[in-house]
Amino acid sequence: MAQKASFSEQETISRSRIPNGNFRSGKGKVKDFASDGVTDHDIFMLPASDFQLLGLLTAVAALVRLFRIYQPSSVVFDEVHFGGFASKYIKGRFFMDVHPPLAKLLLTLAGWLAGFDGDFDFKDIGKDYVEPGVPYVAMRLLPALMGVMTIPTIFLTLKATGCRTMTAAMGAGLIIFENGLLTQSRLILLDSPLIIFTAFTALAWTCFTNQHEQGPAKAFDASWWFWLVATGLGLGATVSVKWVGLFTIAWVGSLTIVQLWVLLGDTATVTPRRLLKHFLARLFCLVVIPLTFYLGLFAIHFICLVNPGDGDGFMSSEFQATLNSKAMQDVPADVVLGSRVSIRHHNTHGGYLHSHNHMYPTGSKQQQITLYPHKDENNIWLLENQTQPEGLNGPITGSHAWDTGDSIPIRDKTVLRLHHSVTDRRLHSHDVRPPVSEADWQNEVSAYGYEGFEGDANDYFRVEIFKSLSDGAAAKERLRTIETKFRLIHIMTGCALFSHKVKLPDWGFEQQEVTCAKQGTLPNSIWYIEQNEHPLLGADAEKVNYKDPGFFGKFWELQKVMWTTNAGLVESHAWDSRPPSWPVLRRGINFWGKDRRQIYLIGNPIIWWSSTAAIGIYFIFKALSVLRWQRGFKDYENLTFKRFDYEIGTSVLGWAFHYFPFFLMQRQLFLHHYLPALYFAIMALCQVYDFATNRIVSLGLRDRPSVGRSGIAVFLAISIVAFTLYAPLSYGNRWTQSACNKVKILNTWDFDCSVFPTELSQYSIDAPSAGNAAQTVAPVAPGPSEKESHDINVTPQPIAEPSVSRVEKVEYRDQDGNILNEEQVKALEGKVSFETRYETRTRVIDAGGKEVADGPAEAEGVAPPHPDVDRLPETAPEVAEDDGRASPATASPEDDVSKEKSIERSDDGRPRPGSEPSEATG
Repeated sequence: MAQKASFSEQETISRSRIPNGNFRSGKGKVKDFASDGVTDHDIFMLPASDFQLLGLLTAVAALVRLFRIYQPSSVVFDEVHFGGFASKYIKGRFFMDVHPPLAKLLLTLAGWLAGFDGDFDFKDIGKDYVEPGVPYVAMRLLPALMGVMTIPTIFLTLKATGCRTMTAAMGAGLIIFENGLLTQSRLILLDSPLIIFTAFTALAWTCFTNQHEQGPAKAFDASWWFWLVATGLGLGATVSVKWVGLFTIAWVGSLTIVQLWVLLGDTATVTPRRLLKHFLARLFCLVVIPLTFYLGLFAIHFICLVNPGDGDGFMSSEFQATLNSKAMQDVPADVVLGSRVSIRHHNTHGGYLHSHNHMYPTGSKQQQITLYPHKDENNIWLLENQTQPEGLNGPITGSHAWDTGDSIPIRDKTVLRLHHSVTDRRLHSHDVRPPVSEADWQNEVSAYGYEGFEGDANDYFRVEIFKSLSDGAAAKERLRTIETKFRLIHIMTGCALFSHKVKLPDWGFEQQEVTCAKQGTLPNSIWYIEQNEHPLLGADAEKVNYKDPGFFGKFWELQKVMWTTNAGLVESHAWDSRPPSWPVLRRGINFWGKDRRQIYLIGNPIIWWSSTAAIGIYFIFKALSVLRWQRGFKDYENLTFKRFDYEIGTSVLGWAFHYFPFFLMQRQLFLHHYLPALYFAIMALCQVYDFATNRIVSLGLRDRPSVGRSGIAVFLAISIVAFTLYAPLSYGNRWTQSACNKVKILNTWDFDCSVFPTELSQYSIDAPSAGNAAQTVAPVAPGPSEKESHDINVTPQPIAEPSVSRVEKVEYRDQDGNILNEEQVKALEGKVSFETRYETRTRVIDAGGKEVADGPAEAEGVAPPHPDVDRLPETAPEVAEDDGRASPATASPEDDVSKEKSIERSDDGRPRPGSEPSEATG
């Protein structure tokens, strides 16, 4: 073993410079790129006692992680999203999520092997697992076992850095009894897979670095290659769980650059050819292998998701055409007068130009024009000339007037009328403001007329082919299906048919608004034809279809959508927090509440704050060492000093890469985003302790190992006590208000102690409402006035428990939503037709008959939707939206651009993924 040195001994290495720039040791050997003081820390050659201790620690970790893993037996927070993804994988329904697919595929595999058929939708927090027979325990076992595997991983990593066995055991113990890591690993979430793959990458890289630092003798041998390939696989797996893995890649990449720089300086043993070999080996293992792994996971992702789903609205028409039942038959290429066509918007994924037999409630009160995301007969438009064709007896009338004679292609600048086939009305615009975007530069677009009506001048639109976007020479001259991109300019007002990411309110079925914009942004006024039928275009007519994007086309499009959507998650969230608060554990996340229990994500404060202190110690050390170096001190000639800087600096660098990038993000962030950085901080803490008690001679502890072991025992004991105090929040166990209030150290820890009973015996009085999702809520973040109030509880108290009753009531409303009284209804009988609409409203009444909550049950007491909640495409009719009048369009196209960008970052705009995340929290 290498001789240990103290900072004060100023141990130096006897070396002399030789002409080629390398160093010669005291024995006359040429100095190569091997690092001084490094020995072989092969983890496969550890003594049997180490493996016995490792087995014991793993068994303890299994007991801690798997204890009551069946509890709670209902959906917890982000299980709504990640469990829902498993259902969609099994059903093959395409969805969009901001995270890569590896962890979700593994969760799906666990559920499928346990017999999950995908019928359970994980839709609501608190929804019961037991009655429908969901194998939720098997699905939770996967992240739990991955959490267990983190313990031997950190043990072996610390051994690979040269730490003593007791120090490695301390690191494993800190991971075992860290409450935040425990909570995340017991649920159907992505963070446990992310942590284990990050930890495995750190282990593999540490072992490879140990091989590399032993110099040319170890380069390119079997162990060297094994750990380099393992690092590449770890990087691929980490980035395939979450893009946080990019930070791990940056960490390894920066250290790789350092290694190559050192190799470049070794002119004695590293020839240019050998340097190239080192570079290519790292390029293949650290770039090609992770990239191939990542691509392979998305190939599996596409193979599994072959059916349309609620995520295909995020994707282009070409992408959607690759899904089952979304594929389109070849259609005639040339569009002629009399063609029955569907017209699709180019810039947004809102869908098809659409009309239905419902009127605008304001403005002209004519028939609505919208964008609709699904194929429907109400999307069909007949393209007519300005005048009807002439027959023997005068103009031919009716929708079939163009079905005979010669086919007349529609060329650039042709003036058309668009006849809506189902309702016999024509596309129409006039100088009336739209009902939602009430801007002076936007006009209403409606459908106007009736069967046999010849129309008027406001029905005329001119085709303007946008040649730069059209595909092929013919498509630039005349209208061709799919290939030609064009604008429709209203003849009378000069405005262009336009749509943007603004939805109509309930009366428009939340479909996307269509207007006629005089100064509208160009991309939002571009259209193309998707379906095309005409009796004169027979089987021998030229056909076209969407181009198959292929795997790489689909892959790249999905990456762009994931990136855009992830960057757009900037709206506020009840449980979000910012990076400065994470190292000091300022705030947690409320996960679940039911039957007077809670699950709240909070770390072990002893472990959390100690690891942060270790990071601070290194920064102070580094600052002082740089100052001393500038003043001419020779600290770096001290071997122990140099190894302290490099070994702990490597872990602190990993912490920094997994922490500081979040300061650049404007999206929603949460405490669990800090967990990978916490892992590196715990490693740094253990390494600092190991140096202090075993390697720095001047402290006097290296010769007194009992002191170091006692310190580990005391620190672990304190950590275990803290773990036990907060365990009820991690497991969802029974607790009391007094016990809860005693451990609430910081006022910013916003778990609600008032939900717990005053005595544990009260749990026997309250019968658990198993399977009753209606009584299940996740606590909301308390407002300033709630911190001193116990009026709002997560779970109903046994006294004066609220009751839910069902009352049927019939209301009559006019087209503007005004309630009609009995006299008005009688006056209208026989004159108008009534449409029936069913609506459920929930009122919670206490024992005294007092209403304690208004509106839907989920409006109060339920956790807000997570940012990565599985949302539907922006025009899907199932998605409820606020009235668009709350954010009316502004008075200029420039303002409209900024409005659209803001909408893209809100729930009113582009559809959001199903996870962050959020990841569902991110």
